[in-house]
Amino acid sequence: MPKDPGPKRVAQGFDWKALGYLTSIASVFFLGAVAWLKENPPVWYYPVLVFGMATSIVGMGFRYKSHLDEKREIREAQAEAERH
Repeated sequence: MPKDPGPKRVAQGFDWKALGYLTSIASVFFLGAVAWLKENPPVWYYPVLVFGMATSIVGMGFRYKSHLDEKREIREAQAEAERH
């Protein structure tokens, strides 16, 4: 009977979602920089602009965290399946 080689390592490819989220974050800064150039904005304009940029970036961070959690759960499920 052949000896069990143990758990198989799954090759880790490039994380395209991470690159997508980083690109989106960069775009928030570029769009925010252009929006910052508005002449004679109302008093609420800059606080709302900064808040909108921040919430967009935080939202992308939450989505990426969810992506990492999902990848971890898949790896754990694969490891569990290989043990049985």
